[in-house]
Amino acid sequence: MSTSLITKRIDGELLFVTINRPEKRNALTPEMLEEVAAAICSVDREPDVRAVIVSGAGPIFSAGIDVMSLAENQGAIGRQNPARWLRRFAGRLQHALDTIEATEVPVIGALHGQVLGMGLELALAFDLRVASDDCRFSIPEARLGLVADVGGTTRLSRLLGPSRAKDMLLTARAVDAAEALQWGLVNRVVPAAELATATAALAHDIARNAPLAVGLAKLIVDQGNGLDKQTQMAIERWAQSQLIATADVQEAVMAFLEKRPAKFEGK
Repeated sequence: MSTSLITKRIDGELLFVTINRPEKRNALTPEMLEEVAAAICSVDREPDVRAVIVSGAGPIFSAGIDVMSLAENQGAIGRQNPARWLRRFAGRLQHALDTIEATEVPVIGALHGQVLGMGLELALAFDLRVASDDCRFSIPEARLGLVADVGGTTRLSRLLGPSRAKDMLLTARAVDAAEALQWGLVNRVVPAAELATATAALAHDIARNAPLAVGLAKLIVDQGNGLDKQTQMAIERWAQSQLIATADVQEAVMAFLEKRPAKFEGK
């Protein structure tokens, strides 16, 4: 990457991406958010990588957007219509999260400490979320007279349903790990000392499966959101028709007959 604020490393079948700005509570600038997206999407050029884990260095995952980075844009805002500038700015950030969501390789968030504002909006773009038991989540924009405009209101309501999303958005309150698990905001809650191990174990569970099947299952769920039942089932049939003749399916059959673990190659 072009800056040490976002780091990445590949370890076998996993890609690890880290927000590395602990002295600023991992506050995100637009450039950092785009670098996170670029690091995650680089997995598309790594056929042996089967899952991505995103974490934050230091005591918290992310405090949200770097307010100072907004202040630095005041000059640009002053030279044009503020509403038009905001639409372009928000669109830029939304695009970064959309690209994360679009990759076929599953992305897992390892969340700890605090996950606030745009930090939570980033986490909502992941496929799965593992949280430490000390984790707290909030979208505080209403206290600033704003809304969560980087997919926060949209993804949160689709994930939790409108009632629970409104609870978080309208009160701006913090939700602890236990409540987040009960609501489905996160998939696992583990002791803080076990977060890295538990997240890697989940990633390895995914990596053992056929990557083409995993990727298409992810796309069916994501792209089928909001479609009528018959249309989504038609997508299922299409996906299965693409998978049935793959080498991975043949390998799965042979592994079953030979009573051994399958060795999938994504072909």
